[in-house]
Amino acid sequence: MTATDPWHAALADLLSRSHRLPPDELSAAVNAALRPVGVSAVVYLVDAEQYDLRPLPEPGRPLPEPLSIDASLAGHAFTHVEVHASHGPPPRLWVPVVDGTDRLGLLEVVPPPGADLADGALQDGCRLIAGLVGHLVASKSPYGDVLHRARRSRPMDVSAELLWQLLPPLTFATPDAAISAILEPCYEVGGDAFDYSLDAGTVKLAILDGVGHGLPAVLTTSVALAALRAARRGGADLGATARAVDAAIAAQWQDARFVTAVLAEFDTGTGQLRYLNAGHPPPLVLRRGRAVRALSGGRRLPLGLPDDRLDTASVRLEPGDRLLLHTDGVVEARDPAGDLFGLARLADLAERHIAAGLPSPETLRRLSHAVAAHQGGPLRDDATLLLVEWNRAAASRAEP
Repeated sequence: MTATDPWHAALADLLSRSHRLPPDELSAAVNAALRPVGVSAVVYLVDAEQYDLRPLPEPGRPLPEPLSIDASLAGHAFTHVEVHASHGPPPRLWVPVVDGTDRLGLLEVVPPPGADLADGALQDGCRLIAGLVGHLVASKSPYGDVLHRARRSRPMDVSAELLWQLLPPLTFATPDAAISAILEPCYEVGGDAFDYSLDAGTVKLAILDGVGHGLPAVLTTSVALAALRAARRGGADLGATARAVDAAIAAQWQDARFVTAVLAEFDTGTGQLRYLNAGHPPPLVLRRGRAVRALSGGRRLPLGLPDDRLDTASVRLEPGDRLLLHTDGVVEARDPAGDLFGLARLADLAERHIAAGLPSPETLRRLSHAVAAHQGGPLRDDATLLLVEWNRAAASRAEP
């Protein structure tokens, strides 16, 4: 694609418009930039619960109906992060919208009459525009409410509104590692949270579950999350980070409230994993599509409760391994007969989805929906999953 290519010009036009672009004008700006190439588009964003793709409104155009992720060609394009063609009528392309590797939605592209949907230049041009749309959705979301509103099927309560503003993106990947997370329920959360960072080849992870439910639990978890980030960014190791969270919670409340957690550090160059478990369900190691062990070491009391133990556990992962962390709301979800979802079911479903070659975020989406389906109604406790995949190519460099 040369500098004089019309798709390059459309990309440059959209980028130029973006500098002073309010969030509610994103759809209109996309179509204005695409008009010279004879293309129209609708931006769809994935909803908070990841069941539907919801259209972004554009003044003067009728709003299409949401699209089911599990029952549409568009949904297949989203779940597999692949361009798909629909021969209509009218003919169109479904192009994934991502920010980095975080799946945000789809671009529905209607090309000029007679266009070849399999044309490489057309598909490459659409990918370019969709890539910029992904970055714009992520960067413009803090400045208005339209992008947030488009991703919701109903209003959020105060606790959920607070927590979602604190969480990192659901998916992040580098050539060395991929990290994905999901949190349910989306609109009335309790005290679950997750966090991660990657610097100098080290992935630092946390999964948290604050005692109680609703806003009090989220406030406790929020303090814990802020304290662990402050300690981590100050260079603290796992033990010192845990103690910083202990101190932060104790300084705010005297009612023995606490947060269960797993804190971990993973070296993407060597495969070495160090972790600390503060009263939390043990992480699972998935190897060649099988759950091979639960990591039960590094035990201490939940964060916020005094504990002098500073022991951390260590294990070396193998090339291609995945680490699955979860909160108790996953395995303790009960069906109407009272049967637990259970660790064995979680491991079995994870194995199946990995064997099917699904991307990590899609594996977690399906696991989360399986928990909700098992319970047969609204979840009574948060169910959070965090999956880390050590890239096989990067892992091979770490082998002796």
